[in-house]
Amino acid sequence: MPTHEAAPARVTVMPGHRRGVPGATEGLRRLNAATVGAAEEALLACCGARRWAWRLARHRPYPDLASLLAAADEASWDLTPEDLHEAFSDEAPPYPLGESGAGGNAGGALTALRAAHTAYQERFGHPFVICWEDRAEDERLAHLLDRLHARLGNDPEEERLIAAEELRRCALIRLTHLVSAAGQRTVYAR
Repeated sequence: MPTHEAAPARVTVMPGHRRGVPGATEGLRRLNAATVGAAEEALLACCGARRWAWRLARHRPYPDLASLLAAADEASWDLTPEDLHEAFSDEAPPYPLGESGAGGNAGGALTALRAAHTAYQERFGHPFVICWEDRAEDERLAHLLDRLHARLGNDPEEERLIAAEELRRCALIRLTHLVSAAGQRTVYAR
């Protein structure tokens, strides 16, 4: 996301982000027709960086989903460290850390997850950000613990780049959902 020589290569092909997203035309029409403030508020639910939402809201209308996603991708790469901190701070933990509703061995895993997440927040100053669109529900806890432990060893700059990429991927998925048939219950007008 940030612009400097250590930035990772852009990944622009996202699974599930094809032109045939159900309802994208109607959802995109509603986003394009919304007031700037209402659009910005809806976009903030996709990425908590105000600069990102501001930019996307003001560059409307978007002719299609691909154009919206390209604009969002570009806006993600232009976020400053301060913008990233704002967006990271807006992220909820990727798993219900306060609940232990899962039975069996999951209780111990949730305890380990809470401890690892606390250590991560203390080290990096924000919740752990991960995009797991490609993970089945039953694989997520183990994957999350594995990634949390692995990323705890990163230096802060390296982790900022990784978290920024994960945030970018999450934002594109959320944006697709926002304009899809599943996200059409979102109200833009006030």
